[in-house]
Amino acid sequence: MRKQGEDGPDGTAVRVALWRALHLEVDQPPFVLQDGLGLKLAAPPEGWRRRPDMDPEGTRPFRASILSRARYIEDLALQSAAAGLGQFVLLGAGLDTFAQRRAGAVPGLTVFEADRAATQAWKKRRLLEEGLGLPDRLRFVPLDFEEGEDWMEKLAAAGLDRERPALVSSTGVSLYLTRAAVEDTLRRLSTLAPGSTLVMTFIQPMDLVDPAERPVLEAVEDRARASGTPFLSHFAPGDIRGLALKAGFKRAGHVPAEEMDRRYFTGRKDKLRQSSGELLLVAET
Repeated sequence: MRKQGEDGPDGTAVRVALWRALHLEVDQPPFVLQDGLGLKLAAPPEGWRRRPDMDPEGTRPFRASILSRARYIEDLALQSAAAGLGQFVLLGAGLDTFAQRRAGAVPGLTVFEADRAATQAWKKRRLLEEGLGLPDRLRFVPLDFEEGEDWMEKLAAAGLDRERPALVSSTGVSLYLTRAAVEDTLRRLSTLAPGSTLVMTFIQPMDLVDPAERPVLEAVEDRARASGTPFLSHFAPGDIRGLALKAGFKRAGHVPAEEMDRRYFTGRKDKLRQSSGELLLVAET
């Protein structure tokens, strides 16, 4: 990830936004997620579709995971908000555009986007430049998980009511954190009000990944290491569940790849399928 203080979003956040946009161009409908705003914000140079990491075939399972995790969380956010939940926190928000695309459907929902200060400053500027504006119930919270700061206090200072339930998403973050930082994140989030839910992505150890996917995932990890952003943490489902329960969550489990396939990819003819490399932890206070 881009280091604190550098201008603009980190490369992983841009890649996620481009994969979400690529879905609308190379995959068949019905679309799992319709999000072209991230591409608009990123404004990549001409020829971005020819980048090696944009190859429609080679990146298909990872593109599918990006789409399904976002759709799962957005569905949960809308359902929870319709039932009265008023707080949605995105840890490592990157170029996420939920606040621009969907939050209007539940006007009582406050969205907290937490990410590095440089990324957020850039994003605010781009939202204004593109005429997308800053929704009244959107809060930007600059933080860094690895710096030892009390980021829960920063969320509270931005308006998060820790006495009321919240939905928290953390996607594409845990793999870049040390195990100790992941454990600390879980401990802090377990103190949220009863009825809160955390949805966190995690990367499985290579021996638990579908053999057909391993060469591509290994290449992705090699590129990440070479660029100075190595994958620091891998978890088996039972391991991450155990950490969540030890941290203080009352219930925890993972969403199997087969369940994501059933929800979002059943009957598709374009071979878009869930990757077994990245799964979702769902933990409740």
